[in-house]
Amino acid sequence: MSSAGTITLVVQVIGATTERLCALRAGESLQDVVGPLGKPTEITHFGHVVLVGGGVGTAVIYPQAGALKARGNRVTAVIGGRSRPYVILEDELRAICHAVYPCTDDGSYGYAGFVTGQLRELVEASEHPVHAVITAGPVGMMKAVANLTRDRNIHTIASLNPIMVDGTGMCGGCRVSVRGRTMFACVDGPEFDAHAVDFDALTDRLVAYRDHERAAWQRLQSDARHQCKLEAALAEVPDP
Repeated sequence: MSSAGTITLVVQVIGATTERLCALRAGESLQDVVGPLGKPTEITHFGHVVLVGGGVGTAVIYPQAGALKARGNRVTAVIGGRSRPYVILEDELRAICHAVYPCTDDGSYGYAGFVTGQLRELVEASEHPVHAVITAGPVGMMKAVANLTRDRNIHTIASLNPIMVDGTGMCGGCRVSVRGRTMFACVDGPEFDAHAVDFDALTDRLVAYRDHERAAWQRLQSDARHQCKLEAALAEVPDP
């Protein structure tokens, strides 16, 4: 997906920081890029692995698909989004996986409904029993995936995405509760046993800064409007 010496970032604009990031032009730069953080994905021979990605979470499962296939697994991808434009990397995954199932919440493309509906059909099918599930995406989606596989005793891994500040485990911003223990996604994760994660606590963590994020977005929009007015005013000034 990337040439040697480069990385590819998959970003969805949802706030001030991602807006600034996606506004960068060729030749501009970021001061720092940190990663990868934490521990590597568990790449082993499971048998049949289903990767479940929601929205930009599909970018997480994409490199995992190739690595798991190289270890001799049958790899199936279930990828979802609110509507067709939010279903990403389908062609890239089809080039790697044995099967790919796109899903849309609004039914505009592929399976009509949540990824868990498609996953349930795969789990209940007898042709290719599912031995492991790896999921990345919205917390609610990962929680639903874990609930579906728990009673069926299917090994399930969730890639968590709490807010990170320093990426070293010092700030505690990315702490999550796993089997009742406090762990840090940046050093202990980001992947954990999905059946042991307290997803409700994680949801609370993710909304802790929502008011600050909304205020930052409003400031950015205000600054952009002022900049546009300034540029328009300067354009009307006659040349000396």
